[in-house]
Parts: sequence; C-alpha cells; structure tokens
Amino acid sequence: SIAVDVKEFPDAYMFVADVPGLRNTDIKIDVVNDRFMTISGGRSRNDEPGAYYISLERTMGKFIRKFQLPGNSNLDAMRAGCQDGVLTIFVPMAPPLAEPVVRPVLDVAWDRRKSKG
Repeated sequence: SIAVDVKEFPDAYMFVADVPGLRNTDIKIDVVNDRFMTISGGRSRNDEPGAYYISLERTMGKFIRKFQLPGNSNLDAMRAGCQDGVLTIFVPMAPPLAEPVVRPVLDVAWDRRKSKG
C-alpha cells in the first residue's frame, strides 16, 4: 500500500502520495458515486533471463487506496499529476450554496375551505 497525506486548504483538498518509480500510466484514479476516490496501480519486477535476485527490498505488486471525499468537493475541477515519484491530486471545494430564501406566511389564520368557490 502507499502512504498518502491529505491536506485541507481554505478552497481545496490535496492528496499527496509517494509513488517512486511509477509512471502516470501505472496509476489509475477513479471517483465512484461522487463520494469515493480510489487510487490504484502497481509495479512489477523486470525479470531478466539468467539473472536472479540476491536481495529484493523494493515493494512490488499492486496497491489500492480508497478515500471518502468531502461533500463540498468540486469533482468537475479535480486534477492530478505525477512528478519525481510524487502523485498530487487536487480537489477544489465547490462554492457554497446561496443562502435559502425565507418567505414569511402573511395570514396564519387563512382557512382553505373558505377560499374554494
């Protein structure tokens, strides 16, 4: 699995993960049901004929991480990039909804049975 830092800014969320040795094509980012972001990918060994490992310390294989996105995430403006072994995913916050309009009821004693007709 990969380690991921999650930062919150006043207008965005940022996910930062170390993915040394991986290319953009080795990483997949999906958003499911507008609620969950999945980061997946993998690294495989390059076995060469006639060579064998004396020591194998680097992590190989597939990984997957799943995060619940905050409700105010602007998924249409989401972007990601991978440079120098660091994956950065930027998720802007959606603008706040307008204040609800409150309309007072003018005549609380109104009787709808009397208004038919």
